[in-house]
Amino acid sequence: MRAYESVIGLEVHVELKTNSKIFCHSSTAFGGKQNTHVCPVCLGLPGSLPVLNRQVVEYGIRVALALNCSVARFCKFDRKHYFYPDLPKNYQISQYDLPLSYDGYLDFETDDGCTHQCGIVRVHMEEDAGKLIHREEVGESPAYALVDYNRTGVPLLEIVSEPDIRSAEEARAYLTELKTVVQYTGVSDCKMEEGSLRCDANVSVRPRGSKELGVKTEIKNLNSFRAVHRALDYEIERQIALCKEGRRIVQETRSWDEAKGVTAPMRGKEEAHDYRYFPDPDLVPLVISPSWIESVRRDLPEPPDARRRRYQEQYGLSVYNARVLTGSRETAEYFEECVRLYSRPKTVANWVMGDLTRLLNAEQVEIQDCRVRPAQLAALMRLIDDGTISGKIAKVILEEMFASGKDPETVIREKDLVQITDAGAISGLIEEVLAGHPGPVADYRQGKGKALGFLVGQVMKATKGKANPAMVNDLLKQKLDEGK
Repeated sequence: MRAYESVIGLEVHVELKTNSKIFCHSSTAFGGKQNTHVCPVCLGLPGSLPVLNRQVVEYGIRVALALNCSVARFCKFDRKHYFYPDLPKNYQISQYDLPLSYDGYLDFETDDGCTHQCGIVRVHMEEDAGKLIHREEVGESPAYALVDYNRTGVPLLEIVSEPDIRSAEEARAYLTELKTVVQYTGVSDCKMEEGSLRCDANVSVRPRGSKELGVKTEIKNLNSFRAVHRALDYEIERQIALCKEGRRIVQETRSWDEAKGVTAPMRGKEEAHDYRYFPDPDLVPLVISPSWIESVRRDLPEPPDARRRRYQEQYGLSVYNARVLTGSRETAEYFEECVRLYSRPKTVANWVMGDLTRLLNAEQVEIQDCRVRPAQLAALMRLIDDGTISGKIAKVILEEMFASGKDPETVIREKDLVQITDAGAISGLIEEVLAGHPGPVADYRQGKGKALGFLVGQVMKATKGKANPAMVNDLLKQKLDEGK
């Protein structure tokens, strides 16, 4: 393996969350009844004419600037011809030689802490194709395919990287950072399970140290980061094995079979001339003014890498915590609102990354849909500080808040969870515990320190966790030491 290196470039398609399609007014909503979000334009019916959605251009400029690209002052749309049932016009409106933007880059970090930079060839606009639904042969019923044109004409950005990626792990890290950057711009939810972020990978291998590019294959059907990683690992090993055997690598498009864990040939790899590109005569060229570009630039949010650095410098968070909290724009904004209301960022980070994330993951809820709002979490932390509740009880209260959306004060009142801080009441319970457990009492007085933890646990159990733990510990030691 060390005698060879892989060369990888990724083509990422991002579905934009506009209300209407790129060239018509049909809805882009996900999950509608098949073939209902369509019109003569996106179905390619004779006599229909496309009209460009201005918001698509603005969203494209946002992503281009976030990826450090140069935005073209002049660009145009082209027809990319190919014949497939999911393409009703028999061509796709895309951009070829004059794209929206070009010459960008993205910095990303791998798990070993190394920072890499990948060039961005271009970010361009295009329309999506439809979706084929394949049915397997069952009994005497033959196999067949159905086509749903709801997705046809949904606006896409295609983000094409330079072949600067050298491993499956780097590809995964690049995609993770790219997804975060795009989400921060607010143009897409990037949900791979709904097809709003899709990736094709071009991969070749060459002798390590060589400058010549090897014969590449393109891998399709990569619908998760895990699939990208596994497919690239498999394809790299397959190509290296062919090189070692002296066999020829065929330039082709291959599909990824997730169940079998292999890539398989689909068709010969097309070249640009195979698509017979030519300018779309129904769409005028697009002129983008400098003032429009600067207007979009001013509205861009703080990028995730800058926010990570700020969290470390301003809040004193670790590199890991800063990366997790900026993993999505929604999580970062939730965290910052909590810090604005409760000025102990490390404590906030622990609650957001710990118990709150555990509950979100268990219920598969996004943080922006969480019933526990930042003001409520801040109030919960203040109740711990002022001694109203213990940290242990706070975890119980958070679970009820998460389920019901109630304020912590309401949960405390309804569940009678106020912390017991009455020294007399706690001392009485301690006497009962000591009388009921003479063995651990004797062990402690003989120098066995672990016995104290057991006795503290018994007192906390008797109060259902409501006693102040520090007070229990101090009073218990006093009582035990008196009897020595």
